[in-house]
Amino acid sequence: MDLTFYISAFVTLFVIIDPIGLAPLFVAITAGMPSAERRAIAFRAAAIGVGLLTLFGVFGEAVLGFVGISMPAFRIAGGILLFLTALEMLFERRTKRREDQTHDDRPDPSVFPLATPLIAGPGAMATMILLNGEVERAPLAMLGVHLVMISVIGLMVLLFLAAGLLERALGRTGINVVTRLLGMLLAALSVQFVLDGLADFGLAPT
Repeated sequence: MDLTFYISAFVTLFVIIDPIGLAPLFVAITAGMPSAERRAIAFRAAAIGVGLLTLFGVFGEAVLGFVGISMPAFRIAGGILLFLTALEMLFERRTKRREDQTHDDRPDPSVFPLATPLIAGPGAMATMILLNGEVERAPLAMLGVHLVMISVIGLMVLLFLAAGLLERALGRTGINVVTRLLGMLLAALSVQFVLDGLADFGLAPT
């Protein structure tokens, strides 16, 4: 494949994963955490996201087909899980729960919601399947697609690591405002996931 394809793949994955949009969300999810813990969560979420997208890129629809799950069903499930996270952000349940918990029993957001469904969501997984299909699953071309995906997530990690600066710039009030705004956007995004899944089943307008 020529360079144009990989540039197009980069742009597509960048838009789907949206590192710029995830950075303030990372701030909201990890608000009040020490810098070391925040860095660990960023790297862990990125590693898990890369692993999941690699799995779907290599094995494609066979992964879901093996357990009898269609991509539309996966979209709907991801949308529902994302909606629950949005509710927590809107009503400060996540913040209050953190304040009531000790450091050792805080829930780890690196797997959910960061790695999935935010980084390796249904859209990103489907994109990896489609991109690898376009190169007709040629090994070297597939490697190029996965390197492009890793570069996008690498940029996301850099933005995550700068999240502390963003948090200090916004302050506690600013973080609360951003958290609620992002909660609304997440709720809308989750509903869109569900509608896309229902549309694939022919149960909702496209």
